[in-house]
Amino acid sequence: MADAIFGYPFNRLFFSPPIFHQWSGSTALMDWLESPNAHIFKINVPGFNKEDIKVELEDGNILHIRGEGSGKDKEESHGATKGTVWHVAERGTGKKDFSRDIELPENVKLDQIKAQVENGVLTIVVPKDANPKPSKLRSINITSKL
Repeated sequence: MADAIFGYPFNRLFFSPPIFHQWSGSTALMDWLESPNAHIFKINVPGFNKEDIKVELEDGNILHIRGEGSGKDKEESHGATKGTVWHVAERGTGKKDFSRDIELPENVKLDQIKAQVENGVLTIVVPKDANPKPSKLRSINITSKL
């Protein structure tokens, strides 16, 4: 039913186990684009630099992305002086961590994944494999006795 409503990858985004798409409640919002040659992930990471972000491959095909903020206090991060009165602080003060797990499709080149951070956006490019591997589906012979 999900395939009829949403095409791949969206059916897995909404109808799969939680490990596929974990969101820690952070501002690290994500777009997932698929071109003929690659899957492209664009993730908002404002205020993070490349040293604050880790992109790892776990369990063969789980892309684990996490960021750990610097934990600067309000005055230091916004250039305020001592004695400044804060009326509103909505622009991400204090430590800001995030974590995302994405199950990658089978038809990708895991050894050629690239990532870059520019202007507060982490872009991860996962090239597609032109020669997809055979399906892992195999028939099991049924007998009357084990």
